[in-house]
Amino acid sequence: MEAISNFFDTLLRAIGSLYPVSKNFYNILGTILSAVVIHKTFYFVIGMFFTRKFKQAKKKHKYGIVIAARNEKYVIGNLIDSINKQDYPKDLLTIFVVADNCTDNTAEIARNKGAICYERNDSEHRTKGYALEYLFEKIEEDYGRDKFEGFFVFDADNLLKSDYISKMNDAFDEGCKIITSYRNTKNFDENWIASTYALHWIRSIRTNHRARSVLHLATNIQGTGFLFANEIVKDGWHYTSLTEDRALTADAVAQGYEITYQDEAEFFDEQPVSLKVALRQRLRWSKGHLQAFAESGPYLFINIFMGKKYIKTNWNKDKEVMNRKQKKIGFWSNFLESIRHRFASFDTLVQLTPISFINLCRWLIIMVFIYGCMVYSNGISEVALFGGGTWLAKLLRRYLNIKVNLDPGIGGMLYAMLIAIWLRILYRIGNYFVSMWMAVYLFIVEQARIKKMSIWKKLLYVFTWPTFDIIGRYTIYIALFKKVEWKPIPHESKVTIDDLNKVG
Repeated sequence: MEAISNFFDTLLRAIGSLYPVSKNFYNILGTILSAVVIHKTFYFVIGMFFTRKFKQAKKKHKYGIVIAARNEKYVIGNLIDSINKQDYPKDLLTIFVVADNCTDNTAEIARNKGAICYERNDSEHRTKGYALEYLFEKIEEDYGRDKFEGFFVFDADNLLKSDYISKMNDAFDEGCKIITSYRNTKNFDENWIASTYALHWIRSIRTNHRARSVLHLATNIQGTGFLFANEIVKDGWHYTSLTEDRALTADAVAQGYEITYQDEAEFFDEQPVSLKVALRQRLRWSKGHLQAFAESGPYLFINIFMGKKYIKTNWNKDKEVMNRKQKKIGFWSNFLESIRHRFASFDTLVQLTPISFINLCRWLIIMVFIYGCMVYSNGISEVALFGGGTWLAKLLRRYLNIKVNLDPGIGGMLYAMLIAIWLRILYRIGNYFVSMWMAVYLFIVEQARIKKMSIWKKLLYVFTWPTFDIIGRYTIYIALFKKVEWKPIPHESKVTIDDLNKVG
């Protein structure tokens, strides 16, 4: 026993001696991680004042509208009604629905509303991506995908403003190949869970979509409410992971495509109101996020340095066309396009990189374990119980400047680890309150588009808003080690586009 005790004593002291070097590494890595996201500060500033505008289209283009629906009898009819009420020529729109593993009358409702509906039954391949893969195969067989200039993708719970397609057509007519739109929420004020989602989508618009669109970069597709040119699916739909939207985004950026944003095209969707459902959905998002990072991260990383010399395999048939275009537009245009593409690849890679997990690992290893080993060897004196640089920590130190002394040994080591964890919790609590200001900002700048509600509800939603990011952070940790299966999100809202127009 004494030999074992001596071994661990020597080991802990050796690890503790690494703390000064490890602390420097901790700070350097933190600086690097902060530096790779510093550009988002500029996005926020740009998004406060600018968004890309599009001229009225000279041509009305022909579109297919694709909808994957599983047991969506409560909402599918309302979506199709909102499509049929568009101020766009009806003969240029064809609605395709795939009733995916349905046990209700979704298919019957879709057909009665005028949609072309295919029924799919495959219990082994259950993601939305597989449903879309099947639907695009059927469109090719029966109509030909090239008969449509572009395709809209919607979820069954969506509702479209009457000028939605016209506004998206303005951007498409200007040459944009992939376009996303303004995502609003039809049940914003149903409860605090729905409100966190609603604010998240609006935050994405203000802090990501608007700036990236102005700069002609590539914003991220978010599951629904987007349009792409038929060339994207000329060889079919290949995105069948848990989050097909992230996979499509990463792949498109790797190929050099811009993904733009049309602020004037507005649609609504339904957000979860059950915490259990929300946690299940967020876990799926996190797993899909990690899958997209693993699948497309290497290609994006290579593109940062090699540009369009390296093209991923899915769209290789376009490589010769791209090379011919590059020769036509000249050296300087090619040079600027190369910078744009490389930065878009970097930006998308940063989005996919699980930075929160990297931060967790460096903190646990260095600031908890190695720090604890250092205290085991040397002890420590005058440790502030309310340490840290947040406003909350500073306030508490001003009135409760409690200091802790720890003696060397295993007891001191364990107490040091507990103090490190406590200081992390204190840091997160301080950040929680700071994060509320984002919700305040969104309620002010987007008040014309946010559903009217009482000041008391707004105050509640401001207070609960930071939980959205907290859930996202911890589901990433869980998703690394847990097998996740795709499960549908229930939609039961009876709200119609006419109801929303009356509220507006």
